Amino acid sequence: MDAATFALNFFIALFALIDPVGSVPLYAAATTGATPAQSRLTAVYMASFAFVFLGFFFLTLPAFRIAGGVVLLLMGLDMVRGEIDKNFSDDGPADRPLSVRDYAAKRFERLVVPFGMPLLVGPGAISTVVIYAEEARRLGASGVALGLAALLAVSITIVLSFWFTSQISRAMGRVGMVIVVRVLGLILTAMAVQFILTGWAASTTGSVRHEVAQPYQASHPSR
Repeated sequence: MDAATFALNFFIALFALIDPVGSVPLYAAATTGATPAQSRLTAVYMASFAFVFLGFFFLTLPAFRIAGGVVLLLMGLDMVRGEIDKNFSDDGPADRPLSVRDYAAKRFERLVVPFGMPLLVGPGAISTVVIYAEEARRLGASGVALGLAALLAVSITIVLSFWFTSQISRAMGRVGMVIVVRVLGLILTAMAVQFILTGWAASTTGSVRHEVAQPYQASHPSR
């Protein structure tokens, strides 16, 4: 897998799993009553948390593909079945108006668990980062840099999705949101199966054909 393919796959896998667009209705419920500025700053806090937390796992932990693939497979199946939603409601109007920064800090503390974790940064996202970290190390410094860039790009999509919560909700409607979540779940499930095959091939001898375990290298075998 070359560096560009690695970065693209990493971004797609994380985007499908974190699913910032599918989380828009939950974020809208979680920030009911907030001013636009308060909602935007809260979104920045949530995205920053996702970037820092996942970046820690990307830079420090080794990967084990089979276990990570199984976790991703289960998460993807939940998305396909429509069982990923949870109830995240705001606490209602405050006794006194809060400043933008105070509101964002208060909502961030309230939403870190369970919205930031495990909804955005859950076992599946962590497993994805750990799996791709191994590939990044094989690619050297450029792989690590592109991996961090993919993490940053996903974090930016979180910010943008939450900033445009009302517009996205109106444009897509509930049916559109359900379709997005389930299609992303199918993509994630397919990627998870590939991770499991790759991990199984690496831990056994001759049980999985090379072109199946490493599809991106099938047309360019090692010399």
